[in-house]
Formats: sequence, C-alpha cells, structure tokens
Amino acid sequence: MQQVFQYPMTYPGWWLDYYYIFTWTLSMAFLAAGWGIFFRYGKFSYGIDLGCLWKSLVLLVMTTISLGAPNYYNTVFVAEHGQEGDRVVLTEDSMIYIYRTGDSKSFRAGDIDSVYQEAVTFNPPPKVFIVAERGGVRDSVFVTRNFPGFDDILNGVSALSGVQVEGP
Repeated sequence: MQQVFQYPMTYPGWWLDYYYIFTWTLSMAFLAAGWGIFFRYGKFSYGIDLGCLWKSLVLLVMTTISLGAPNYYNTVFVAEHGQEGDRVVLTEDSMIYIYRTGDSKSFRAGDIDSVYQEAVTFNPPPKVFIVAERGGVRDSVFVTRNFPGFDDILNGVSALSGVQVEGP
C-alpha cells in the first residue's frame, strides 16, 4: 500500500524559488540610499571632524543592517519554509522523497541505515534525518517536525526498514 505525505505550500512557488534575490536587492537598495545620502551631505576633509564621524557611523549601521537583515531573513525562511511542496512516498519496498522542483531520491527498504533527530538544532524546527547507503555511497534526506503526519512518516519508515528512530 502506498502512502503519500506532502508539505503544504504557504507561499507561491516563485517566491520559494527566488525570495533571496528580492531580499538582497532590497537590502542593497537600502545601502545605496545610505551611500547616496552620505555623498550628498557628507563633508570630506582630512582632519578629525565630528560631523563626518556621525555620518560614517550611520553608514556603518546601514551596512550592518543591509548585510545582516537578508542573512537573518533567508536563514529563518529556508528553515521554516524550505521544504514546502516536497512529498514523501512510502511504498511496500522503498521510500521516495520528491522535491518541489521535481528531483527525487529513492531509498530501498534494505538500504536505510538509520533514522535520527539531530542532536543540536540551530534553526527550528528540528530535523529528522533518514540515512541510507547505496553501493558504498551514503545519502540522506530529512523531514522536519512541522511536516503534517510527521509521526506517521517516521512510523512508516521504521516499519519499512526495521530501523528504530533515534531521538536526542
């Protein structure tokens, strides 16, 4: 009997594919505006000038924001929404992970070595890795705890492969 599990898509596919381009473009526009203001109103002298100092500090803050904000957003976004649209198909003798883009990975039941949750989670939600060895090559996929039917998937993979799920 075949079981199919799918991540829901809360964002349109084009945003999931290109969100990082928009965030970096907006942040660089913010930085360009800061430099534009600096060059328009900046006082350029070779001496110590507190007027130029505060403008330089403003540029430093704007640079930090324009580089840090998209890094933060992109890291959190991919952790929470990076798997949207992906599917897991459990058949009688294999597990197939189908990515939103159409690529897929297939593990036969006998190839699955371990199923474990990562010990330390840097970006929530926690991930559970399914590791298989095919022809001397180790490969893995992961499912996150926000996956609908998360426990059913782990129980199905465990029943399929005979490997117990290891937790932290």
